[in-house]
Amino acid sequence: MKKPYTVCHMMTSIDGRIDCAMTAQLAGVEEYYAALEELDLPSTLSGRVTAQLEMSLPGVFQAQKNEPFGQEGFSKKAAAKGYEIIADTRGTLLWEEDIDAAKPHLIITSESVSREYLDYLDERHISWIACGKGRIDLKRAVEILAEEFGAERLGIVGGPAINSAFLEAGLLDEISILIGLGIDGRKGMPAVFDGFPMEKTPTPLKLKEAKTYQNGAVWLRYLV
Repeated sequence: MKKPYTVCHMMTSIDGRIDCAMTAQLAGVEEYYAALEELDLPSTLSGRVTAQLEMSLPGVFQAQKNEPFGQEGFSKKAAAKGYEIIADTRGTLLWEEDIDAAKPHLIITSESVSREYLDYLDERHISWIACGKGRIDLKRAVEILAEEFGAERLGIVGGPAINSAFLEAGLLDEISILIGLGIDGRKGMPAVFDGFPMEKTPTPLKLKEAKTYQNGAVWLRYLV
C-alpha cells in the first residue's frame, strides 16, 4: 500500500506520561519542538480529544437531519505542503474558516459522519476524508492522504487512543520520544500508548538513535 512514512512523536515524563499541561512544565519542552522540526513532518495528526483541548472552537456540531454520508469520499480544499490533520470519527468539532491557512486543517471521519457536517467543513474551506464503516479505516485514510493529498511524511502527535490505533493498524514506521526531566506519578494519567487488552504481547522495537541535551532531556528514536 502507498502510505506516508509515519512517526509517532511525543514528549513524556520519565514515567511515560504525556499530559500536555504537565510536560509543558518540564525541561525538554523546547527540545521536543526542535526535534519535531528535525523530523521533517509537514503533516501532523491529532485525535479528537487533543484537538478539542488545543485547536477547535468551543461547542459541538449539532446536525438537524443527521443523515449519514454513508460512503467513502474526500474533499480537497487546498493544495499544501502539509496539513493539520484531526481524526474526528463522527464529526463533532467546530472550526474557524480555513481560507489561506499556511497549514490547512484536514478532518478524517468515518462514513457515519452526517452530510451536514461535511457541508459545514466545505463552507469553511476545510478539507476532509470519510472512510470506514462506523469507525475510521486508518489504512485507507493514509492511502488517500498519500495518493490525493501528496503526504509523504506524517507525524502522529495526539493522545494514547490515536497513537494506539495507528500502532494496532501496523501504520507506524518510527516512534520518537522526547523524555523531559520530571516525574508525573498521578494515578490514571495518559501514557503514550494505552487501552490494549491484557493478553497483548509487547511490540518489538529497534533503537535508531539516542540523543542527550545539555539540560538532561533525552531523545529516543525507534523503528517499529
